Formats: sequence, C-alpha cells, structure tokens
Amino acid sequence: MKRLTFIFFAALIGGTAALTLDHLLVKGQNQIQASNPLNYPVRFANYNGMTPESSMDFIKASEISLPAVVHVKTEYAPQQNQFYYYDPFHDMWGKPQQQEPQMGSGSGVIISGDGYIVTNNHVIKDADKVEVTLYDKKTYTAKVIGKDPSTDIALLKIDAQNLPYLIYGNSDDVKVGEWVLAVGNPFNLTSTVTAGIVSAKGRNVGILEGDPNRDMFPVESFIQTDAAVNPGNSGGALVNTGGQLVGINSAIASNTGSYTGYSFAVPVNLAKKVVNDLLEFGKVQRAYLGVSIRDIDSKLIEEKKITDTKGVYITGVSQEGAANDAGVQEGDIILKVGEVDVDNVPELQEQIGHYRPGDKVDLKIKRNGEEKLMAITLRSKSGDTMVAKTEKNEVFSILGATFEPITSDDMKRLSLNQGVKITSLDAGKLRSAGIKEGFIITSIDKKKIGSLDDVKSALENKEGGVLIEGVYVNGMKAYYAFGL
Repeated sequence: MKRLTFIFFAALIGGTAALTLDHLLVKGQNQIQASNPLNYPVRFANYNGMTPESSMDFIKASEISLPAVVHVKTEYAPQQNQFYYYDPFHDMWGKPQQQEPQMGSGSGVIISGDGYIVTNNHVIKDADKVEVTLYDKKTYTAKVIGKDPSTDIALLKIDAQNLPYLIYGNSDDVKVGEWVLAVGNPFNLTSTVTAGIVSAKGRNVGILEGDPNRDMFPVESFIQTDAAVNPGNSGGALVNTGGQLVGINSAIASNTGSYTGYSFAVPVNLAKKVVNDLLEFGKVQRAYLGVSIRDIDSKLIEEKKITDTKGVYITGVSQEGAANDAGVQEGDIILKVGEVDVDNVPELQEQIGHYRPGDKVDLKIKRNGEEKLMAITLRSKSGDTMVAKTEKNEVFSILGATFEPITSDDMKRLSLNQGVKITSLDAGKLRSAGIKEGFIITSIDKKKIGSLDDVKSALENKEGGVLIEGVYVNGMKAYYAFGL
C-alpha cells in the first residue's frame, strides 16, 4: 500500500512539473514570434508589403490627367438635295426639305500649353465643325491641323494659352500586367476615369481602313487593356500610374457596341511621331522597308524548318526597296528594329512607323541560324529618301483639301500625262461638291493641272463658277462644278 501511494505522488509531481515547463516554453515561443515577424514568410492575405503612405492608388494619376483631357464635339452638315421636286398633290414645285445637322462626340488630349490636342481621326472625320470643351467648362472652336487615317490619329488646335497638358511617356517600355487608366467622356459622361491592366501589346484587330490607291496603309499595333472604354472615350488618354500619356484610346472589342472586356489604344510613341510630322510637314512621312512579311507560326516552322520562333519572317524583297539595297534577303528573320525586339508583324510595322524616309535604322536579322546587324536607309513609297511637305495656302484652305503630285505608277495605269491627287478632305468647297479622297484633278476650267502651283494659279482671285475634271484611281472619270 505504501508502495502504491509513493508511485501515485511521484506521478502527480512529475506531471505537474511537465505541464509547468510546457506552459513556460510555449509562452516564450509566442513572445519570440511576436517580436520577430519577418523571420517567417507568412502574411495576412491583404498585406501588400507597403505602408499606407506608399500604397498604390490612382489618385495622383487622375489629378494629373483629368484637366488635360477634353470633350470633343463634332457637327456634320446634312447632305442637301439641291434639286427641286414636284408635288402632284398640290400641283407645285417644292424646295428640298431642310435637315438638321448631325452631332458626334469623343475625347482629346492636350499635349501642349498653347492648345494642341491629339485625338482619333475617326472622331473628327468629315466633320464640318469641331468644338472642344475643357475640364473647366470653357468651350473653343478647334481647327483641324492634320489627320492620319493609317494610324487613326488627328491633331487639333484651339486658341488658348497656359493649358494643363500631359507629358509623353514611352509606350515601348509599357509592360503586360502594368496598371493603366483610361480617361475620357463615355456616353457624354465628361471626365470619367477607369482603371485596368495592359493585357497585351502589338494587337492588330483589323479596324482601320486600308486603301493603297489613296496611300492608306493601316498601322495597327494597339496596346490592349481591360480598362473600361465605351463610345465617347475615343481620342482620350491612356496613362500610367505616374500620369504619363502612353496611348490614345481608340477602339473596343464588343458584340454590343459597349465595353465587354477589351479596349485598344494607339501607342503614344507612334502617335507622337504622327503629330510631329503633321506639325512640321503638314502630312505624315511614311517610311518603308520594301519587304513582304508574315508572322512565324507552326505551319511556317514546319515548311521552312525554322528552329527559333522569335521574330518576323521575310517572304519577299522589293528590288527597288531599302532592304534590298542593304542586302536583306527572302527568308531572313527580323529580330530587332534598333534596340526594340519585334515578334510579330504589328510590332515591326509600329517600329518602322516611328521613322521617316531618309532615316537610318539598324535591323538585327537571323539568316541560316546566324545573327547579323544590317544598316538600312528607309525610303518613301515612291522609292526616294526625301520628305514631302504639304503646302499651306488660302486657296487650299477654302477647298478644304491637301494634294500631292500623282506617281508614275498612277500615270501609267490611268494613261495620264499629269495631274494632282487629293489625299485628304475636310470641310470645304471640294467635299461640298461631292468630290471624294483619291480623286485626281486633271483640269480646272479646261486648264491642264500638273502641280500644286497650277491649282493655285487657276483658283487664286477666282470668282464665280469653277469646273473641275479628273479621274478616280479606279479609272472612273468625273467632273464637278461649284462656286467660289
């Protein structure tokens, strides 16, 4: 009995000691964990590694960009039927019914304090009047400085000073997954900001119109985002979290006409080059490599036994082009333009779109598995290295058109000896008369036209009726009459 009592008390003492020791050890361990949290890789689910003062938000970028994004309103005069009609019920001739002008709406981005604004070409295309409303509610009538359907960029100017404007960012540095803001006026809801990420780059969605006869060669290399963009956002700003302009919002992918998850913006590096050309030359200076190209896909890999899928494949080289002069060959793969990697056709077109005829650029190509660096002097579509200016003149302003001499190819194909081609039309006498872009003027009031000087001399100080004759690039002859 004594032995059992001894064993019981011994076990009781030992158990009490063990419990006491365990409590002390756990308490000490908890104290160590609380005082050294960074020793363990465990975090609360909402912890982002930043202090409240440094956490990312879009307030600063919004404050910078909102005052620099404007509401662009356009007015389109209705096409009037100028013929009287007979009303048999009243046995009389009646005048054409007066129609109300149509209105349009979009956005624009102020890029300089003295009133230059970049927007989309499709926002102001064919508009007879363009009106701009600033963030502070002031309204101005804008002048169209120039436009480029191939990139969907247009440049406006208002008579104002000391305006807030956005600083250009670098769209080449934009990364997939990066946060961006879309700023514009969707559904006439002015000064709206939405946020999303860059979901892809170098997107070609086939939305821009192409027409080689009118020198329209679309350059689509859009920045794709999931920031909500709706009708009215076109021409607005895509900015990074620092408030820098990285794109011009242009399009959405949607079956309904409203936002369903994808939006597309013109990269700002391309837009900036177009704007600079319009300011300096009055027209975009388009440079060409002189090659036919295609993306590298599984079919091409199998057919050509290609081992590396990077780059853009050259399927043909123009004998009179810049690439041929530099020694580029069919079957070469373009890897880089300058310091920028290119992995598909849109990316290559975008990078070449940054240059003018006469500019020199280095191409990194791969030939038979070996990389080469080749210096190329880019050329214009006609094969020269000279830039072409659009002459500004009061006569041309009244006509509402820009012109260029016809090419030797046009002369040969249309059996012409001379003429000038209308490259763009704005509100003016020619568009009101029904003339379309691409029309080649061969005579004015029976006088032969072969240059811009001929157009000026035929119409300067002209009063009364004007007869313009010519031919379209498809071979259809036409004539138009209007008054000055």
